[in-house]
Amino acid sequence: MASSDPNKRPPPPPGPDSAAMPPSSWAKRTGFRPKFSGETNSSDSGQISAIPPPEPPQARPKPPNSSLDLEAGRPRPAPNGEAAAAKDRAKEEKDKERKEREKELAPPVRKRRDSDGGKNLGANGQTAAAAAGEGSRRAVRNEEADVLPQSVLDDDGFISRQSHMKYELRDSPGLVPIGLYGFQHFLSMLGSLILIPLVLVPAMGGSHEDTANIVSTVLFISGVTTLLHISFGSRLPLIQGPSFVYLAPALAIINSPEFLGLNGNNFKHIMKELQGAVIIGSAFQAFLGYSGLMSIFVRLINPVVVAPTVAAVGLSFYSYGFPRVGTCIEIGAVQILLVVVFSLYLRKVSILGHRVFLIYAVPLGLFITWATAFLLTESGVYNYKGCDANIPASNIISDHCRRHVSRMKSCRVDTTQALKSAPWFRFPYPLQWGTPVFHWNMALVMCVVSIISSVDSVGSYHASSLLVASRPPTAGVLSRGIGLEGLSSILAGLWGTGTGSTTLTENVHTIAVTKMGSRKAVQLGACLLIALSLIGKVGGFIASIPQVIVAALLCFMWAMLTALGLSNLRYSEAGSSRNIIIVGLSLFFSLSIPAYFQQYGISPNSNVSVPSYLQPYIVASHGPIQTKSSGLNYVLNTLLSLHMVIAFLLALILDNTVPGSRQERGVYVWSEPEAARREPAVCKDYELPFRVSRMFRWVKWVGL
Repeated sequence: MASSDPNKRPPPPPGPDSAAMPPSSWAKRTGFRPKFSGETNSSDSGQISAIPPPEPPQARPKPPNSSLDLEAGRPRPAPNGEAAAAKDRAKEEKDKERKEREKELAPPVRKRRDSDGGKNLGANGQTAAAAAGEGSRRAVRNEEADVLPQSVLDDDGFISRQSHMKYELRDSPGLVPIGLYGFQHFLSMLGSLILIPLVLVPAMGGSHEDTANIVSTVLFISGVTTLLHISFGSRLPLIQGPSFVYLAPALAIINSPEFLGLNGNNFKHIMKELQGAVIIGSAFQAFLGYSGLMSIFVRLINPVVVAPTVAAVGLSFYSYGFPRVGTCIEIGAVQILLVVVFSLYLRKVSILGHRVFLIYAVPLGLFITWATAFLLTESGVYNYKGCDANIPASNIISDHCRRHVSRMKSCRVDTTQALKSAPWFRFPYPLQWGTPVFHWNMALVMCVVSIISSVDSVGSYHASSLLVASRPPTAGVLSRGIGLEGLSSILAGLWGTGTGSTTLTENVHTIAVTKMGSRKAVQLGACLLIALSLIGKVGGFIASIPQVIVAALLCFMWAMLTALGLSNLRYSEAGSSRNIIIVGLSLFFSLSIPAYFQQYGISPNSNVSVPSYLQPYIVASHGPIQTKSSGLNYVLNTLLSLHMVIAFLLALILDNTVPGSRQERGVYVWSEPEAARREPAVCKDYELPFRVSRMFRWVKWVGL
């Protein structure tokens, strides 16, 4: 290569034109790299790149090499004396540029984040070459950016967690700050904790008192299982609670054919069936974790699998969300609009150093909308002469009242007596609804759902560890966390919450927004949640939320869940056609195949006894699979009608059979056990407390 200085470059000597060479040889000699393909390298698509990072902004581009004969496809020959000199100058210049680039892009020195868990990992759990390429961009990083852990060159991303997080995993700022931040952490996730009971109990035919009791039980179990998980599970600051992963299968069980013919209040009967299914499915999940099978199975779970699976969980409830909001559009639309304005347009507004609108978008929107509905109710907007919303629709004779009774029940806030009837003190206890009932077909459905829940948790473990811990956990720690989630769900089944207890996907977003990753704060917040669950009026107050407001909040929560699922693609090459096709196929067929099962055998004019928004969950009674075994028909029709199951199966098969490099697939990188045990920071992050680890050192497949 000739010198880059145009004044010192020797003029090209005259000579005969050289014979043309093949284009591939010309590309190799000139360093030509096409830019029109999304797969040429990951940096073009904003993803991880194993090639050297881009040149610093201040480096001047080299002028074109005049000794190249582009038409001939190779360099023109230079005089013998000058060719060697040009070659030496080119080599010196190349070495100089390489040293300047290494100096420019050298990663910052960290105080206690130097352990690598056995691999030379970057901050995203990938190779250090990818992390080193981000050094120059991190210098101008916006510390106020509320972003998830990145593996891309992003102006709002972060690598150095010390300057981004207020408190990391083992930080303890003091009792008062810990208490405030812990309460804030749970309050910001209020929607994920309370909304599922407000959907399940009415679907089971339960009363408002039953809803209040279930809400109190959910708060109690969430606090207890969060303490257990942080102490003896993954040890990451992750809140446990009723996951949306369990909502669709629970609705499918509630609308099983054997329950549709029941008369009266069948709440307790259906709840005992749900308890039995949850307990069996959770026991399978505990076995999957503590047996070490999860540490083997996790090798098949990568971002391209997690992304469409979690996204399908949120997309699966599109038939429930806005149809329920439409029953009182003026209240529901205001609720959605407020949450969107708070979480997007006002997300940068800071009050006393806290982004109040972004952190508390759901509670603030709920309070304002509920207050507005109360004022409209008290002002008589929803009063209709001679009509009473508390009278059953079947007993209403007047056509005028029949037209307005649905609107009255949806818009008014005084149609429930849950707050008045709730006791001041109530202690949730196991088997409060009776002895669980076990059926193998429902239990088998929940076993499959527990696998989907574990896949969801894998993504949450990895993303949260990049935010608050020194390194990602080992496969054994991950397996230990999944095992404890199974035990937590067994407790949820014994107490009767209607769903299992698992890691909430919204944890990662909450940690990134609040910048609070101290596990002591979350533990103290869990203790406060347990105390609140013992106050019966709290459950009654939450049970009084109008259904239209619940549906509006769920629209936002499900949209967030879909986005959080797709955000896992940031660890892979999102611009790769391989990944695009896999995710696209998984998402499309996760909507289309369940639609076939849900619509099969239902004529347009058929008189279905369940509401329209629950019709997708009665597939077990009319699905296309009809064998001699009714139990097998129930299992297959139910599972294949669940969007998340189809997305998971397709993504799992395609991602592990279609060829692709580790970089392209974005394979999750977990810390190596042997190296992790040698690193004090990793040991302090993930070792069990009270020297419990010493009792289980023989269990090599669980923990460090």
